[in-house]
Amino acid sequence: MIYGAHQFTLPDILKVLKDPSQASLDSDAKRRIQASAQNVRSIVDSDRTVYGINTGFGPLCDVKISEQQTAQLQHNLIISHAVGVGDPIDKCTSKLMMIAKIHALSKGFSGVSLEVVERMQLMLNLDIIPVIPSQGSVGASGDLAPLAHMVLPLIGLGKVWQNGNVVASQQVLSAHNLEPLKLGPKEGLGLINGTQFILSNALIGLEKMGYLLDVADLAAAMSLEAYQGSASPYREELHQIRPFAGSIEVAARMRRLLQGSQNLTSHQDCSRVQDPYSMRCVPQVHGASRNAFYHLRDLVETELNSVTDNPIVLSDQEAISGGNFHGQLLAIAIDYAKIAAAELGNISDRRSYLLLEGKFGLPRLLTESSGLDSGFMIPQYTSAALVTENKALCYPASADSIPTSLGQEDHVSMGSISSRTFNTVLDNLVSILAVELMFAAQGIEFRRPMKCSDLVERNFEIIRRKVPKLEQDRLIGEDMQAIAKLITSRSLEVAF
Repeated sequence: MIYGAHQFTLPDILKVLKDPSQASLDSDAKRRIQASAQNVRSIVDSDRTVYGINTGFGPLCDVKISEQQTAQLQHNLIISHAVGVGDPIDKCTSKLMMIAKIHALSKGFSGVSLEVVERMQLMLNLDIIPVIPSQGSVGASGDLAPLAHMVLPLIGLGKVWQNGNVVASQQVLSAHNLEPLKLGPKEGLGLINGTQFILSNALIGLEKMGYLLDVADLAAAMSLEAYQGSASPYREELHQIRPFAGSIEVAARMRRLLQGSQNLTSHQDCSRVQDPYSMRCVPQVHGASRNAFYHLRDLVETELNSVTDNPIVLSDQEAISGGNFHGQLLAIAIDYAKIAAAELGNISDRRSYLLLEGKFGLPRLLTESSGLDSGFMIPQYTSAALVTENKALCYPASADSIPTSLGQEDHVSMGSISSRTFNTVLDNLVSILAVELMFAAQGIEFRRPMKCSDLVERNFEIIRRKVPKLEQDRLIGEDMQAIAKLITSRSLEVAF
């Protein structure tokens, strides 16, 4: 893959994240970068006034900066904007920010020198990854504070990750015989103006959500087996007459997950007319979440292959001051996907609740000695608490805006908050689905000797290798954690 030329997809960037050598700068990319830097130099030499090249920033755009001060201007920009707070983002997200920034700069519209881009690429290859605080971006005029922290090691400041520890950048640079760089005209602005913080958090979230959508389908299938519900709501002809892509896909997955189930066919002529919504409407609810996932994925891949800084340098005569840094194009869709992820947890909790009611051959609280034993009563409390926490996190940050920069930046996206809370919702969803899988496996025990579908049986065995049937009360919190680990380690068989 070639930076600046290749149209990166989500799988592509995950490959580069795993192995940065998968992407490189070819001669065309280097030529574009050098030409853009030369265009900036020509503008400086011409003494024309261009925002961010020889002016101050934000409300200081009316302050002209001399040619002799342009380098100091860029240095000052970085150190004054590195004001993030909160816990650092994880190292993978920091790496994604670097990869996405290199890709954007390599398109040749940002005026950043080849030396800077190659240093960032070298840092990736040497695993010199900046420590970036999680809070402080309003998601417009670029993710200024997070990106400023990303840039600090380039100029010998800030901190980086080393063997899981936080160390001074200068210490690591010296160990690799690397001197701090001196930024030229517009380079600081080109580096910190952009949406790479929002984008990278969204990429991490999408990678999680894609798998959790599949896990949610499995959990629903196992719950239906435990409940001895009906598979007829998943019939193909039902969904062809309301042909939303997500619901068609989920219905097909549910048919595959339930195919050949002796347990379900054993009672298909029973007196139950229809199941509660959480069992019956899985294609519609999970399908809506899949639609949101695909929408966000399409937008993120567009953003990943875009130039999002300001001004955009088109030639040695023209630099356009625009708004490509504004995060709203992602922020709204991230909030939408966040709601979609939360709804997977909401309906999962409802299925868990149904399995505890003691109906249709299942004992109350899924234990035969309820009373003396509490059984699975309290894990549903945990699930309910997480579902409500996710609802609170679903407040759309993109619906808010607080003016900054003395009103020069009077509408901001807050997409950085959307993208961070998106990942928190997904992390909570893991535990919610773990509870449902634990309940469903226990419920299936009471349907023996009848067999479930092959896929459900295989996943049942994966769970049982870590978590045995509950015979009497024990530390089932540890069971929940074991199943959550099966999810996060991608040990369940959900791809088919």
